[in-house]
Amino acid sequence: MVLSNIDLINFRSYKKRLIQFDPHTTVIIGPNTAGKTNVLEAIFLLSTGKSFRADQTLEMVKEGKEMATVTAKISDSKNRSEEKKLEVRLTTGEVAEQKAPIKRFLVNGIPRRSIDFIGNLRSVLFWPEDLELITDSPSLRRRYLDFVLVQVDREYRRSLASYEKGIRQRNRLLERIRDEGISHNQLIFWDQLLIKTGNYLTDKRMQFIDAINANVKPFGDFVIFYDKSVISENRLEQYKNEEMLSATTLVGPHRDDLQFFEKSRDLSKYGSRGEQRLAILWLKLAELAYVEKDTNEMPLLLLDDIFSELDHEHRKEISKIIGRQQTIITTTDMHFLPKGYEKWGEVIELSK
Repeated sequence: MVLSNIDLINFRSYKKRLIQFDPHTTVIIGPNTAGKTNVLEAIFLLSTGKSFRADQTLEMVKEGKEMATVTAKISDSKNRSEEKKLEVRLTTGEVAEQKAPIKRFLVNGIPRRSIDFIGNLRSVLFWPEDLELITDSPSLRRRYLDFVLVQVDREYRRSLASYEKGIRQRNRLLERIRDEGISHNQLIFWDQLLIKTGNYLTDKRMQFIDAINANVKPFGDFVIFYDKSVISENRLEQYKNEEMLSATTLVGPHRDDLQFFEKSRDLSKYGSRGEQRLAILWLKLAELAYVEKDTNEMPLLLLDDIFSELDHEHRKEISKIIGRQQTIITTTDMHFLPKGYEKWGEVIELSK
């Protein structure tokens, strides 16, 4: 798919802004706080149904407003005449003193469930905070896995939503078992649901990690180890007492983690900052290849001010893939960009 334009209304810092994109490459230049990352966040929202940086939906709604909309036109990369309109409506939960849905998805003006909306526009994001994937909390790495896989697998979207709901319900029941003494048998339905959906999530995550590890490794012998938390009847029984005491489900893919190694060295403990950067660069290039192979379509590549994080040699590596797919790049300073960037496509300058 090709992203033709995006229209932002009351989204983050934008009151109203229509941005046109080059079918090949668009460079957005501007100082910090000019709203560059906001544009990529809006595109990512269209891809995954979520923000890559906001904890709550209302953070994306312009301060003092009740509602924001992100609307985009996309077209088939092979047949540009086949256009589709994607729209996400965000609210603070109340519009005109009436209760309102926090988030709504529409395709060509017709409401869609998130499970049917996600996957219309696929993207791969590389932004500075990705460098914390190696050293930050496991939840960040699980979130990354979900961001990738919801875009390429509808069943993964369905299983993830069902699993997350099941975890919430099961934890409430565990609390009631502990505090009210209700029967443990009430867990049976949720146990079976979590085992079924959880195993699907685990299998797809494993397939993704295997594909990443099998990809070319131009920057070093990097490997990702998938530290999976398998969910089964035996394991739930094994942790039965601990779960009742804590009122928390202690096994399952919501406890998964990833570890990054260079040969046998754990990069989170023994890798230099430079090695960690290269591992993430390898990961993102492998992700790009994975999405293309899995969907038979090149995803949109979003590069948020990453040239300032890379040295000259590795900026050249990124430059090699620009133009292979539609790419949107942000930067604070044109001097970070490789020579000849003006010939890549559209250049948009933003001011504060």
